[in-house]
Amino acid sequence: MATQYSGNAAPLARPAQDTTSTPVIRKINLSDLRDALRQGWEDFKAVPSHAIILCVIYPVLGLVLARLVLGYSVLPLLFPLAAGFALLGPFAALGLYELSRRREAGEEPSAWDAVDVIRSPSFGAMLGLGTLLLALFVTWVATAQAIYVAAFGYEAAAEMPDFLRRVLTTPQGWWLIIVGCGVGFLFALVALCISVVSFPLMLDRHAGAGDAMVTSLRAVALNPIPMAAWGLIVAVLLVAGSLPLFLGLAVAVPVLGHATWHLYRKVVAPDPNQQPIPPRPPRERRPAADFPANLFPWRRKGGP
Repeated sequence: MATQYSGNAAPLARPAQDTTSTPVIRKINLSDLRDALRQGWEDFKAVPSHAIILCVIYPVLGLVLARLVLGYSVLPLLFPLAAGFALLGPFAALGLYELSRRREAGEEPSAWDAVDVIRSPSFGAMLGLGTLLLALFVTWVATAQAIYVAAFGYEAAAEMPDFLRRVLTTPQGWWLIIVGCGVGFLFALVALCISVVSFPLMLDRHAGAGDAMVTSLRAVALNPIPMAAWGLIVAVLLVAGSLPLFLGLAVAVPVLGHATWHLYRKVVAPDPNQQPIPPRPPRERRPAADFPANLFPWRRKGGP
């Protein structure tokens, strides 16, 4: 009968080691939110031109949106559309997270670094979660339209004064404000819970969308008061940025985007077993004179 020695015998089966450790969630307080905003402001000051270029679509989109809404007499959707864009903010700020990550690592971030986020191994997961937020946004707009129809029917307001009179001076308008804000709060709460740290986590650790959402839910569950305060801060800054014809969003959105990265650093403890990510190969710089040939790189490699 063979004798098995513990000193030199290898076990028959060895459990597979998990390649991704479960993120450790830390408790934070209100002072951490203030510190995250301060660091976000510092990032914005360090790369203001890049941040504004990345977020200039927000005021432009707001102005176009206002013109379309006013032109087609669908005023009831103006506020739901403007407020609903906050649901898409976590995904739209991907480039800002990348800028903050590189600046945190001691690099000098550039606009190309922000665009480089699409080359991340987890960009597919980010795109999937972004699609979920887009579906949430569309559902919110449809729900807001249904609430307005329930209050005033299908008759559209003739112009802005008529719309404001209906909403602010009638019982139906007050009901619309209360119910609309209540339902909108629920949509914002869902978006906050599933995305408050999800995108920074996917960018930093290349986590899947499911794991990122679970981590975000855990972060909110462990820090309910600070996360509620963070949601209120985001709402107040976005509303304040929207008031001057949406132009203030060119500052509010990048500051919040940078601050979200630093909030993630405070909430999720660093992974001690995380392997360093190999640097991406530098882009090949091609002269502008070769523009037509750049469209056909295989011709340059195989042709004369």
